[in-house]
Amino acid sequence: MMSEEESKKTSAEETAGAETSPEEKPETSGANGAEEVAADGEPAVEQGPENGAEPANEAESETASEPDWKDMYARMLADFDNYRKRVSRDREELVKFAASETVKDMLVTADNLALAIGQAKDPEDPFVKGVQLAYEGFLKALKDHGAEPFESVGEELDPNRHEAIATLPSDDVEEGRISTEVKKGWMLNGRLLRAAQVVVSSGPAK
Repeated sequence: MMSEEESKKTSAEETAGAETSPEEKPETSGANGAEEVAADGEPAVEQGPENGAEPANEAESETASEPDWKDMYARMLADFDNYRKRVSRDREELVKFAASETVKDMLVTADNLALAIGQAKDPEDPFVKGVQLAYEGFLKALKDHGAEPFESVGEELDPNRHEAIATLPSDDVEEGRISTEVKKGWMLNGRLLRAAQVVVSSGPAK
């Protein structure tokens, strides 16, 4: 028979063998082993082709998008420059034609002075000469504001510049041309301010 000490020793060896038996605690190898080692130390970082390619792909993406930003910036600058020019042009137009209605009202006075001179019986009359000087001074003032009359007699009828109020025979003016100017036409800074009222020739009387 075994002594009590031998019995305890045998029991301890059996217990140790059971704890390390393959069925209870299988051995780990390969990737699993590497994972366990990593778990005991610092976290493991998987290395693969994708991880190595990401920084290169990001750099390529940034390089590819750079021209797009440059083009967008250039278009923005061009649009702003066009907007600035358009605003400047509109401002100039506003200044040029802001007084168009006032100038148009002043044309009535010019018409009356021209009518008075045309109906004068004696051009050498001092009063008529005074009216003539006043008329010339008035025309100069209108010109200083960009307003000028234009001639129509002998010109072809232009619906954009002339308002035909009658058609009469004329031996001196060919058919379709203006024979008489009833009211003078005016331009303001190159733009039509008032159309001329005219009589159009229908050709020689039959």
